[in-house]
Amino acid sequence: MANDTVDELFEIRTSFCIGNYQQCINEAHKMRLNNPDLKTQRDVIMYRAFIAQRKYGVVLDEVNSTYGPELQAVKMLADYLANENKRDAILHELDTKMSGNVDISNSTFLLMAASIYFNELNYDAALRVLHQSDSLECIALSVQLLLRLDRVDLAKKELKKMQDADEDSILTQLALAWFNLAVGGEKYQDAYYIFQEQADKHAATPLLLNGQAACCMAQGHFEDAESLLHEAMDKDSNNPETLVNMIVLSQHLGKAPEVGNRYISQLKDSHKNHPFVVDYLHKENEFDRLVRNYGPSVTA
Repeated sequence: MANDTVDELFEIRTSFCIGNYQQCINEAHKMRLNNPDLKTQRDVIMYRAFIAQRKYGVVLDEVNSTYGPELQAVKMLADYLANENKRDAILHELDTKMSGNVDISNSTFLLMAASIYFNELNYDAALRVLHQSDSLECIALSVQLLLRLDRVDLAKKELKKMQDADEDSILTQLALAWFNLAVGGEKYQDAYYIFQEQADKHAATPLLLNGQAACCMAQGHFEDAESLLHEAMDKDSNNPETLVNMIVLSQHLGKAPEVGNRYISQLKDSHKNHPFVVDYLHKENEFDRLVRNYGPSVTA
């Protein structure tokens, strides 16, 4: 798609997409923009980067009632993630909004709403929200959701929409990499090259390094994966995806049990709502229940 206009937000948008959140925030602070719409878009990206860093308080403190609907939507997600005791109320309010007339031109609201439903594991609701928009980011999240549901066929159709709209966009490239990872086989190597190319072009972030490591593990190249994951750990020792991949890798490499257990403890401590942790704790409880049921009965 030919477009002669310069995207003034290209650098911070790219940094956000590849998970280089601090760089995104730093560059956003330096920007001097006159266009009010661009200022809003910049702030949306910047505050989403703070959310990605789990710095919810910054968003909640700074986005007040004078800000427009796009930033209010970002604040809604920050509020949801920061306050577990308010989640039911926020969800109820969101359900009410979605059942009314929604401004589908506000793709930020649709993204934030879908992110909340995604977090609730309500994938159907998230997809219904996203399908109202043709923004590249909404379609990219749809691809992720459909791959999570093992609907590779439907994900392929959404990916085609992205490629038709902007094949060279970093979001389209990342969506293609996720898709290739899901398809597997010879596509693992294609996915690896996409992650590698983006890392070479921009920065080797934990998100891109984890993508490469997942490709390596899928192909049985566990030593290569280990090197990539150690690099990711050096950049962010508390990244949940890196910790999950380290747990999986330690099993494949036959590491001592305490190595994997250390990563599990760190995940439980810092990311107790992560799907891996929730599933792990559920399995632990089930195991304990079975042990109690089938263990020897103690008689006085």
